[in-house]
Amino acid sequence: MSDRSVLQKILRDLRNPLFRNGYALMANTAITATLGMGYWLLATRFYTPEEFGSGQALITAMRLFASLTALGFVGALARFIPISGRRTAEVILRGYGLAAATGGAAAIGFLLTLPMWGEIYAVLGGLGHGLFFLGAVLVWSVFTLQDVALTGLRKATWVPVNNLVFGLAKMGLLVALAGSLPEGGIFVSWMIPTAIALIPVNFLIFGIQVPKHVRETESTAQPPRLREMGRFLAGDFPGTLSMLAIVYLVPVLIAARVGEATFGRFSMAHTLGCMIELLAMNMAVSLTVEGSFDRSRLAANARRALKRALMIITPIIGVAFLAAPLILTVFGSDFATEGTTLLRLMALAVLPRVLIEVYLSSLRALGKARKLAVVQIGLAVLVLVSIMALFPFVGVNAVGYGLLLSELLVALLIFRSLRKILKFGETGRHRVTQRSSEAA
Repeated sequence: MSDRSVLQKILRDLRNPLFRNGYALMANTAITATLGMGYWLLATRFYTPEEFGSGQALITAMRLFASLTALGFVGALARFIPISGRRTAEVILRGYGLAAATGGAAAIGFLLTLPMWGEIYAVLGGLGHGLFFLGAVLVWSVFTLQDVALTGLRKATWVPVNNLVFGLAKMGLLVALAGSLPEGGIFVSWMIPTAIALIPVNFLIFGIQVPKHVRETESTAQPPRLREMGRFLAGDFPGTLSMLAIVYLVPVLIAARVGEATFGRFSMAHTLGCMIELLAMNMAVSLTVEGSFDRSRLAANARRALKRALMIITPIIGVAFLAAPLILTVFGSDFATEGTTLLRLMALAVLPRVLIEVYLSSLRALGKARKLAVVQIGLAVLVLVSIMALFPFVGVNAVGYGLLLSELLVALLIFRSLRKILKFGETGRHRVTQRSSEAA
């Protein structure tokens, strides 16, 4: 294929909201991963291994309580923002409020039971440190949902811009605080730019994009009733919460079982593996949005999303598998020694995860919350049980083995149902807007 034909194909894809939003989210993941590696590389140079591991542990715990609740609403916001019409701002604000409230409550419970979580979290025992941690959870809850709000509004192209500025700002602050605040510099440098970023991004959402979305969809949108949203969340939220436990609870459990330096080395391989996995979710989120706008094209969009995701992710998995030692050596030889196997296993696990994510996003677009819950909770249970069972034998590599084996099994179990969606999914349901979506 010539360079010109490739360029023409990319330009044609960018006129299709499914691919434009999906590519924007993938670009955001690439930017986040690149700047994240730069951030943690600087952290290894300016902070001791113990300070590095402590900072990683605090950020991991903060993201656990903020993201387990905030990300639980990702599917619901992606499903309902496209069809909310005049109630769009209300839907987004309800998501913000519920995520912040539940995340804050979970963080308070964590702070009240600190002795149960190991010595690595003892630093949060003081009132000032505890309040800062609680505030960080509330900020991160809203920060997390900003991206899906923009995606639901078909403006995911702003997401990588936001995270590029955020990533550069936290890197600069990380270096600036190394001398004056070595013990808390990593955590503080992560959160201050996050809090500042809330202001311009939410002005963009509520001041510009929501009014525009309302004008464009008011004649065709059918705002969901609270009962409809409640039924969807009743099925989707527990399942999503279970899936997110894989990403955010597992590192906290590992941190409670190993030392600070060991956890720091584990967390780098785990973070990179999660970044690759996030690529599988990007196109799937866009599929939920477009499936909600236009259910009649769900099968065609699902096929396109699956094809594009595999085309982009498979080479990345290959590079991660082959170059894992070289990638981790950038942070130090110990990182490569202890993290290569884990990164390779997590990279391989992304292939079956692509199938799972396309299937889950199709179910969200169709509003099949009960099936969503069954698949998500089942996968989470398999992963957590297998990790805990394997940990005494293979240490932190149990995370990789547990993910790979569990996701392969679930992909096999849902494959027949996914084929039905891909082949027979045209439902003939109405469109929410009249904007066209070109074929790939």
